Amino acid sequence: MAETDVPPSHPPHGAQRGRPRVFDRGVVSWCIYDWGNSVFGTLITTFVFAPYFTTAVAASPTEGTVLWGHASSIAAFLMAVSSPVLGAIADRIGRRKPWLLVFTGLCVAFTAALWLVRPTVDDVPLALVLFVCAAVCAELAFVFYNAMLPVLVPRTFLGRVSGWGLALGFAGAIASLGVALMGFVREGAPLASLDHGAAENIRATVILVAAWYAVFTLPLALFTRDGAGSGTPLRKAVREGMITLVATLRGIGKYANIVRFLTAYLFYSNGIVTLFAFGGIFAAGVFGMTLEQVILFAIALNVTAGVGAAGFGWVDDRIGSKATITITLLGLLILGGILVTTHSPLVVWTAGPGLGLFVGGGQAASRAMMARLSPKGMEAEMFGLYALSGRATAFAGPLAVALVTDAFDNQRAGMAAVLVFFVIGLLLMGRVRNPQAPVARR
Repeated sequence: MAETDVPPSHPPHGAQRGRPRVFDRGVVSWCIYDWGNSVFGTLITTFVFAPYFTTAVAASPTEGTVLWGHASSIAAFLMAVSSPVLGAIADRIGRRKPWLLVFTGLCVAFTAALWLVRPTVDDVPLALVLFVCAAVCAELAFVFYNAMLPVLVPRTFLGRVSGWGLALGFAGAIASLGVALMGFVREGAPLASLDHGAAENIRATVILVAAWYAVFTLPLALFTRDGAGSGTPLRKAVREGMITLVATLRGIGKYANIVRFLTAYLFYSNGIVTLFAFGGIFAAGVFGMTLEQVILFAIALNVTAGVGAAGFGWVDDRIGSKATITITLLGLLILGGILVTTHSPLVVWTAGPGLGLFVGGGQAASRAMMARLSPKGMEAEMFGLYALSGRATAFAGPLAVALVTDAFDNQRAGMAAVLVFFVIGLLLMGRVRNPQAPVARR
């Protein structure tokens, strides 16, 4: 059966004859959403609430790490099985923004409720349930956010707009880390006077996250145009969406190139997510960084990741997504190998941020690749499969780190296991055809 991976060209929002309009407020508002969404992964999943849970709420750091890992795996599983289904339904309805706003609102509510988690083992179940609910909603919102990209701008600008969004996302992460450090965590910070015994200065960061996410969703809600509604009733859309998804999965041979890409993405995205999830733990455990130093290190990493997303987005539109992803994976392998073998803090503070360039670039190019491959009218379904590929085996990276660390009783060995995911992803990308797209000249 012939492959039908390359979607027909279609006029995006803001396009005109001649030079396409890219700098309209709808596209800018779409990018700003990434600034808002990134604060959840930065302060909740990685650098503030997760360490708070493992060190202050759970019975011990070891038990806390195990429980957090299980909760993250459950969240990944729930998101993975639901995103393709919801994406297919949304495609039948024709609109993505309502779904994005509903899941964003739920994430904001669950995140704010994390304030209730006190530094006591009695609140472990509450913390885990709220975190799983918030994480699933954040990820599902992002599925519909990504699915809006192919109809916002011409295909020749997909790489750079994806990069701009991610660059703003990393900038938002930097800003939120700075606010958390200077306003909540650092000694003498304005909110550091809150009750430390009840960890109120740390718990207050979840209110920051909820408010931040809500405020920076407003521009998209107000100014970013959605796809035209089909007028299909919800019950019919559910039925037709399920039928369409089943048909897509049964006829997956028609999308062989998409399958090859998603298989490669499954591996290397797992490596990227694990690298970020355990980066703070690795820095603290191997190099003895304090929480303040870990936050500063995270800020540096996010600065370079933002630069990488914007820079490689421009490269993507000129040399193609496949070549860009290949370059970033090679960079991740080289610098990752340096980081797991070095004993020099100076090397960590230089190679670590350098790693961010390729993390940001790889993520931007991956989203652009999926946008270019998605057939018209199937964007949400395909980005649901994209999310499924990225999360279906999200447990594998943390599990590999845990098993190898335990087997060798060495955190360096555990982090070295992450490099294997990059190697496999790089090899599999060699089998992917680059989607056809005109070269952007501006």
